[in-house]
Amino acid sequence: MSVLKDKYEKEIKPAMLKELGISSIMAVPKIEKIVVNMGVSNAVTDKKFVDSAVEELSRIAGQRAVVTRAKKSIANFKLREGMPIGCRVTLRGDKMFDFLERLIFIAFPRVRDFQGIPRRGFDGKGNYNLGIKEHTIFPEISFDKTDAVKGLNITIVTTSDNDETARDLLSRVGLPFRHKPQTQESK
Repeated sequence: MSVLKDKYEKEIKPAMLKELGISSIMAVPKIEKIVVNMGVSNAVTDKKFVDSAVEELSRIAGQRAVVTRAKKSIANFKLREGMPIGCRVTLRGDKMFDFLERLIFIAFPRVRDFQGIPRRGFDGKGNYNLGIKEHTIFPEISFDKTDAVKGLNITIVTTSDNDETARDLLSRVGLPFRHKPQTQESK
């Protein structure tokens, strides 16, 4: 069992049960799944970019990535229906906690001038979206062997029904949110 999953089961879950005043342990918010998505705009001109993106995303996630295809044609982007335009992977269970652990403890510290992740990534239903500009922050990717720097979109889906509870859960897990800037009244 990963360190993060063990921490959730033994520390975070009982503490949230007590603080939120929930009667059942099954009602405590938890992380349901993590979806990692990589869009490849260069795939319209050359299909090998999708193959390299699938390989790199599979290495990052530890699970085989699936190619995503265009749902409809867009003439301005020279895009036809069914063309490969990116890849994604859905992580659950132990692989999800392993990925989250590597993201928090290995990848984020490798970002230059890292101030924390933004607080505004919540969608109103307890899910958090995070964009990463460079996929090379993960140690599985060699900067010399990659053909281009690609971005990632990471969606963390929780069972919480509101943003405050989800933010509390994710900050307890260890996601480094940016601190709120101090206003004149709070000084």
